[in-house]
Amino acid sequence: MTPRTTSAFDLPDHLSPKADTALIARDEQHFAAIAESLEQLFADLSDRLDAARKAPGGKGRQAVDRDMEVRRLAARLRALRRFGLDLCIGRMVSADNPEPVYVGRRGLTDSTGRRLLLDWRSPAAEPFFGATHANPMGLASRRRYRWTRGRINDYWDEVFTPDGLEGHAALDDQSAFIASLGGSRSSRMRDVLGTIQADQDAIIRAGSRGALVVDGGPGTGKTVVALHRTAYLRYADPRLGHRRGGVLFVGPHQPYLAYVSDVLPSLGEEDVQTCTLRDLVPRGAAATVEADPEVARLKSSADLVKAIETAVRFYEEPPAKGMTVTVGESDVWLSADEWAEAFEAPGPGTPHNEARDEIWEELLTILTDKYDGDEPDELVRRSLQQNRELLTTLNRAWPLLEATDIVADLWSVPAYLRRCAPWLSPDDVRKLQRADAQAWTVSDLPLLDAARQRLGDPEASRRNRRHDAIVAVERERRATVIDELIEAHAYDDGEGVLSSLRQLDLQDALVEDEATLPSTEPDRLAGPFAHIVVDEAQELTDAEWQMLLLRCPSRSFTIVGDRAQARHGFTESWQERLERIGLDRINLASLSINYRTPKEVMAEAEPVIRAVLPDANVPTSIRSSDIPVVHGSVSDLSPILDAWLAAHSDGIACVIGDPTFQATSRVRSLTPELSKGLEFDLVVLVDPESFGEGIEGAVDRYVAMTRATQQLVVLNP
Repeated sequence: MTPRTTSAFDLPDHLSPKADTALIARDEQHFAAIAESLEQLFADLSDRLDAARKAPGGKGRQAVDRDMEVRRLAARLRALRRFGLDLCIGRMVSADNPEPVYVGRRGLTDSTGRRLLLDWRSPAAEPFFGATHANPMGLASRRRYRWTRGRINDYWDEVFTPDGLEGHAALDDQSAFIASLGGSRSSRMRDVLGTIQADQDAIIRAGSRGALVVDGGPGTGKTVVALHRTAYLRYADPRLGHRRGGVLFVGPHQPYLAYVSDVLPSLGEEDVQTCTLRDLVPRGAAATVEADPEVARLKSSADLVKAIETAVRFYEEPPAKGMTVTVGESDVWLSADEWAEAFEAPGPGTPHNEARDEIWEELLTILTDKYDGDEPDELVRRSLQQNRELLTTLNRAWPLLEATDIVADLWSVPAYLRRCAPWLSPDDVRKLQRADAQAWTVSDLPLLDAARQRLGDPEASRRNRRHDAIVAVERERRATVIDELIEAHAYDDGEGVLSSLRQLDLQDALVEDEATLPSTEPDRLAGPFAHIVVDEAQELTDAEWQMLLLRCPSRSFTIVGDRAQARHGFTESWQERLERIGLDRINLASLSINYRTPKEVMAEAEPVIRAVLPDANVPTSIRSSDIPVVHGSVSDLSPILDAWLAAHSDGIACVIGDPTFQATSRVRSLTPELSKGLEFDLVVLVDPESFGEGIEGAVDRYVAMTRATQQLVVLNP
């Protein structure tokens, strides 16, 4: 193994006291051991992955196991490639043992079994995040590292006992968390794993049963908590494993998901599904915003979503009259009661389109049992399957349905809507009708989703029927060939093997591959999920909540939001809102310290939200940028950006409110709504009064202003 010759530390000149060998020699030795272990692990995993890929694929379970092993090894290699020594985030020294314990994004041991890194999610690592001077949790000191391009460019020591003060020239006035937030932004969320604070860590490690609400204003680290809690729960709670449903992380919009896309893998978690509410429905990407606020309000009701059940039930009524079914030269009577019996065959929760196949099979069984002719059962069933009158009657009473057709009929057939939602007034029914029934809006998505879940895939039934038809034809062809071979004595092995081919199960095995039809990719967002994390949850309507409840039977949620940032108002408590939409076992955790937004910016933003929401949970800022808020004219936009870019070699700015501004690699251009959940070094608000009036306008201004981590500029016409 090649010895490590480069120091893990790359401290700038003004931090030269921290480069003292007495302070970092032990770290250097430990990082050398980590580097050696990582190199060995990388080589071992690479060899194992190559071997797994070259191994015979096999069939059935063997092929599945091989593919799973390839994916598992590839995921571990991706994690190793993502990090080198910066797998380590810090170290802690207990009060009764001077040997440091190093904490990492993942656990790591060397070839002898010596623990080099303790996984940050393990219970033993909890003091690293949770220790405070009031409750040191048994620690004497804690060191946090800041990594840049694989080397440490700063570190901080915090001591919790008088003895810990000795030999700690690296003590700093500011905590690592405050220092890291003072750095510039990037297009990805900053990696703040090593800087999680005790109040946040307590929420991250809380249990997963029931619904946990994380309530906090701008800059309190809600998103940081949500992401780290996601990774922690996947590690610590066996109920949330992928085989048991896994975890879904729901963000407010695509820029947000792009922003946080690297965070979960960097925390050691690659199996969490991330999406927006739009992604849950195939038509979501192209859906527009509802033009009429009153129509949007009507569609936001959970009751209207639940009306989908009545809408589907309309197409599940058995025929009221019996019928005569002709089988060969015989007639079989199928009564109305027998139709009803067949319609009760599907089990509870069976999607409508899948239930149709079960009803069809039950009808065939009823009629075959009643047939008293001379034909064998197999021929009777085959004859019934080709009976057009029987199939047509079933199709009328229980047709295959598309979700889009069901919802479109609600918006184009007033009588149908009145039947499904009888509480609506005539005026409400009129408002919900539209000329183009399938011009989908975001407000339609919860209803489309409910219909899709209730109906299932209409193509599944068609695929099954095609598959059965192919099997039947191929089975008949092979039976004919085998009979001809046996009769002609074309082959006889003396043991009756050829004759045994007449057995139905062996014939099925022979035709299995030929009868296989291409199937659609499974919907990975359909659920069910064991736990769902929802960020910016204050924006969800009651109808949108139903989309998530459908996917989480356990009702295990992490709900992250700020009532003061709800664009359409949030006058209830979290408890009241969540109980109304169907959740119970609700716990509330609050974050009240603003780590991100400078005091100068918050002083400007707080009156904006207090004017419309006097009881808003406005957090307390604990850092200052010493840069005053600048007010100017819209004509100053270009000079301000040019000056800022010239003065700052890194960092990201954002222009909010000017749709004509063309974004660049370092200057984003967003609407107030799409800026939610993001952060930038410089924020320039263009004509903020044009954002709107009332609560919506005030919230948009408040949200946009509090995206700034260094400087805010407000430009008016």
